[in-house]
Order: sequence, then C-alpha cells, then structure tokens
Amino acid sequence: MYTAGPFPLQGDCSVLADIGVNLTDSRFAADLDAVLARARDAGVRWQLVTGTDADSNAAALALAHAHPQLFATAGLHPHHAREATPSFWSELAAMLADPRIRAVGEAGLDFNRDFSPRPQQEQAFIRQLELAAQNGKPVFLHERDAHERFLPILRDFRDHLSGAVVHCFTGSREALFAYLDLDCHIGITGWICDERRGQALQQIVHNIPDARLLVETDAPYLLPRTLTDKPPQRGRNEPALLPWVVAEVARHRHQSSAQVAACSYANSVALFGIDESALNQALAHIQ
Repeated sequence: MYTAGPFPLQGDCSVLADIGVNLTDSRFAADLDAVLARARDAGVRWQLVTGTDADSNAAALALAHAHPQLFATAGLHPHHAREATPSFWSELAAMLADPRIRAVGEAGLDFNRDFSPRPQQEQAFIRQLELAAQNGKPVFLHERDAHERFLPILRDFRDHLSGAVVHCFTGSREALFAYLDLDCHIGITGWICDERRGQALQQIVHNIPDARLLVETDAPYLLPRTLTDKPPQRGRNEPALLPWVVAEVARHRHQSSAQVAACSYANSVALFGIDESALNQALAHIQ
C-alpha cells in the first residue's frame, strides 16, 4: 500500500495547509478517501479545493461540505472565460455566500494557451475581482504569460480586496516583486522541485517574505520530481506530497522545513479566514 513516505521534513512540521488542490479531477474519483487519509497522515491539516468553472465549482463545494478538512474556491478559470453567461455570474454570486467557499477564483489571465479569447479573459477576470470586493473574500489568481495585462487590472482592484494569492507562481523576479508590492501572497508548488524548469524559481524564492509565503501541490498536477517513492497512479500528484514542496522551498530559502511549514500555515489561516477552533472540533471526528 502506498504511504507517500518517508517524509523529507526536518524538525516538527506536523501542520500544513495545501492551498491549491484539484480534487474534483476524475483521477481522484476512485480513491478519494485514501487520498485524504494519506494527506492527514502527512500532516496536511486542511486543503483548499479549486473551482474553475460551473461544474467544478459545484463539485468543489460539495466536497467541502462532505469533508471538514476541505474548503473550496469558486470562480472561472481564464481557460473557461468563453463559457461566461449571465446565469453563470448569478450562480457564482449566490455560491459565494456559502461559508465553505473561502476565495474567489481560479481567476486571471492565461495568454500562454489562449483557450478563450483574451478580451473575454479580461472581462471574466474583472468580474471576479468585482465579486471578491463585494463579498469581502480573497482572490485565488492564475497568471501565465500575461503579466503586463494582469498587473494593471489587479492593481486597479487591490485596495478593495481582502487579500490575494498568485497561485502556482512561476514568473520572473520582476513579476514577483510587482505582486509583493501589491501585498499579494505567493503560492509555491512542486514546480520548484523540477531541476529542469524550476531553476529560475529556486533562485528567487528567498525573496518572498515569510508573511507572504504559501505552499500548494496543485494536485493532480506538478508531481514533485524530488520524490524517491513514486505514487502508484503514474504522474498523479496528491496533497500528501506537500512535504516535498516544503522541503525544497526550505532548501532554497536557507530555512528549516519547520520554519516554512509554520509560516505558510499561519499565512493560509489568516488569508482564507479559517476558524481554527471550529476546525479543531470538526476534525476531532475524523482523527
């Protein structure tokens, strides 16, 4: 049986939060309970399940209601911007009233693949920023090869937002400092574990202040290449593997894994408004 261990962490890293998981993906349909159990055993206390369109928003919210260690986002990924309709926006606005929804998104711009026309991406991005401002919820952001348009749009709304995280950051040093100047949190994934693509990120991750650092798996994507015990589902990442992300972040920040775990967890709780007392009570039933 796959255990996702032994873990590479140094010191006491018993509490982690995975702020970006795609548990609505079909690759988790057959063994979700086992995935959640492994995450719990790995010290992942809670997870934020990402919504990206109408169907995944509903599925993520359903999971968050079914499992006390799960919360959800709801939004429209730029890939799906062409799917925006008045009824979608009405449904999303209503969904954001649910307390299990802790952020608006995944929202932003993706000019790498252009699965939706850029003007529609920008319109959808702006609408979600408006909804986040109206609802007092942070935004869960996606940006790929679109920094020059993404930044001014975000800047126009930033003062009206309760918080923002640039999810799965893989950009340049200049982009990193621009987002930090807007007081954004930065989400780091297993991209940093990739000796081929992750070198630029490895060189700049130390610039993220402790108070702005978050960690995530983006499962089932971005399986850490530093793993020694490969998972049985070929290429599938899962929340239990978050310790490998933490260990690699710590290495390149010249910190202990315990330091990275502690600050990223505290930041996650603060940004997404997690009630630790209520969470303690809820998790007591599944320990």
